Amino acid sequence: MEPPRPPPAEPAEPEPGGRYEPVAPHWFYRRLNEPRERWVPFSAQDSRRLEEAHGAGKEQDDVVVPTSGGRYDVHLRARRRVAVYWEEEAAEVRRCTWFYKGDKDNKFIPYSESFSEELEEAYMIAVTLGEWKKKLESPNREVIVLHNPKLMVHYHPVASSDDWVSTPTEQGRPRTVKRGVDNIAVEIPSGEPLQIDHLVFVVHGIGPACDIRFRSIVQCVNDFRTVSLSMLQAHFRKAQEQQQVGRVEFLPVNWHSSLHSTGVDVDLERITLPSINRLRHFINDTILDVFFYNSPTYCQTIVDTVASEMNRLHRLFLQRNPHFRGGVSIAGHSLGSLILFDLLTNQKADPEEDERCAQGSRTTSGTGGIEEVKEILKKLELSEYCDVFEKEKMDRQAVFLCTEKNLKEMGIPLGPRMKILHYISSETEMKDRSSAAPGHDEREAEPGDSSEGVRSCQYRDVGLGQVSANYPQLNYKPTIFFAFGSPIGMFLTVRGVKRIDPNYSLPTCKGFFNIFHPFDPVAYRIEPMIVPELEFEPMLLPHHKGRKRMHLELKEGLTRMSVDLKNNLLGSLRVAWQSFTRAPVPALEAGSSEAEADSEASTEKQPDTKPEEPPAAVKEETPPISPINVGRLNGGNRIDYVLQEKPIESFNEYLFALQGHLCYWESEDTVLLVLKEIYQTQGITLDQPLPGSQ
Repeated sequence: MEPPRPPPAEPAEPEPGGRYEPVAPHWFYRRLNEPRERWVPFSAQDSRRLEEAHGAGKEQDDVVVPTSGGRYDVHLRARRRVAVYWEEEAAEVRRCTWFYKGDKDNKFIPYSESFSEELEEAYMIAVTLGEWKKKLESPNREVIVLHNPKLMVHYHPVASSDDWVSTPTEQGRPRTVKRGVDNIAVEIPSGEPLQIDHLVFVVHGIGPACDIRFRSIVQCVNDFRTVSLSMLQAHFRKAQEQQQVGRVEFLPVNWHSSLHSTGVDVDLERITLPSINRLRHFINDTILDVFFYNSPTYCQTIVDTVASEMNRLHRLFLQRNPHFRGGVSIAGHSLGSLILFDLLTNQKADPEEDERCAQGSRTTSGTGGIEEVKEILKKLELSEYCDVFEKEKMDRQAVFLCTEKNLKEMGIPLGPRMKILHYISSETEMKDRSSAAPGHDEREAEPGDSSEGVRSCQYRDVGLGQVSANYPQLNYKPTIFFAFGSPIGMFLTVRGVKRIDPNYSLPTCKGFFNIFHPFDPVAYRIEPMIVPELEFEPMLLPHHKGRKRMHLELKEGLTRMSVDLKNNLLGSLRVAWQSFTRAPVPALEAGSSEAEADSEASTEKQPDTKPEEPPAAVKEETPPISPINVGRLNGGNRIDYVLQEKPIESFNEYLFALQGHLCYWESEDTVLLVLKEIYQTQGITLDQPLPGSQ
């Protein structure tokens, strides 16, 4: 029993058996589509809200209580949990106080509310009067015996009762009975932050299942959201303590069900062969989505569904969150990323943005110029120097005219000076390199020219080869576009796009990140299409714990060791060979020419040491990938990001290829990059920068 507490407002009659204290209820909902009956607790925050509404007598008015961050509504009188943003079967809700252990697992199942009240009344009498060994009969005629406060048993009959058995018995398998949620092994989450800083729409790929466990997009996005909450607590703790950070809301966008509700499945079934039925059904339900998207008829259905669904979700979200002032980003997995890319390339930018995009580096006056400088500094993670530039009334043009001496006079330290000067030089280089291209490329792309000229992808020409469809407009401008395991690069190449103009950017979206697992068979890179003349690796995503995985560090260490051994061995052989081939010095001249021999030895040893230095110098210059200019598709920042494979995955690439394509939903590294880039647009950084991050 619990230790004695002060008597409640209406104490029961004092008896030597003990003092009765009311049980604390907790609210649960029944999980759908489970083979066994399974009940999940609401968060402590949601359960408290539901109990307050229940205690206030609002059930008579059929009050609706938002739960799970506003994604589900609980209709209190009907005891139903209903999804807000997507279609889902309503789940039963129960106010739980008494539980019994299930048959085949250790999960506790709550009794019905009416029977729980009977159990509580019997328990109160037993505690108050000190009279135990109480027997109760459950609604399905099973026996519950209250032996003492710590031992209460539910007898489940082995077989169903026969007609001639008039009363239930205590024979059968006993099951544990517990009073109160504190006495059962269940994890109750505290709840999600109420403040929503950013909204992200997530579009799935082919088929109705999105991961290796054949779960829906709703379940996978739930995992992604859960991981994001843990990453916020681990890496944005300071900002959370200062109440600068709440959370990011992720909402799934489902287009597969709309496509396959057009009647196309009936047509396919009519022409599908009867052999290997399951495999053919799987292909019709998943892989054929790629062919549907390349059909003008069904492509129009898909893009209409995705755009209208995202617009509907955006309107509904703003209705339910009228104080929301954050931005909106979009993310797509597999084919979903290609759908979003095609939608974004066909968005119409504002006339002002078109003019600014056409003129490129045209500067703006007044506060607009200062805002551009602030954006540049934020991109370079130098936001703390915004006040210095604002005080000096620096606009974009003035920044590009700065020298190192000017920055030094402004009080900018050496490290930030180098970052700013490198940004200026790289932007100038990109502008100079592309300044001559438009005229030449436009002549190539004129009608009647060779197909090679037409196929070279130039400004706003990434739509070349797209399926002829009327691409709808979105009601908002996405801040960032995240692509997970994306085949965008492959589809652009197949459509005839050989090169993306470095000056090209999505009309309404400034950010674009292409994130992939190294063994993902569906993923392709984007950066080589922008800078085909250079060979460079994608950005390695840092581990969320701030280090490389151990097996990768070991692999790099062994590689460095082998290179060093090779260099040392070659150097030793070279010295030995030179000592054998050197002409012998006469003994009489040894004393007189000792200085000459020393000078010769020093000159001969210099070539041995110098060849070993360049690899070290090259090694030092290789890691900073920042000099690579990958155009304006991601605002001048890197686009391709590769995850670190797990140790077990490195044993066999082919074995984990499918898992590599479906790993993003529970990948902490992926989620942390998404959060980092989203909050960086708001001037909020990680508590500690991760090594190797941009």
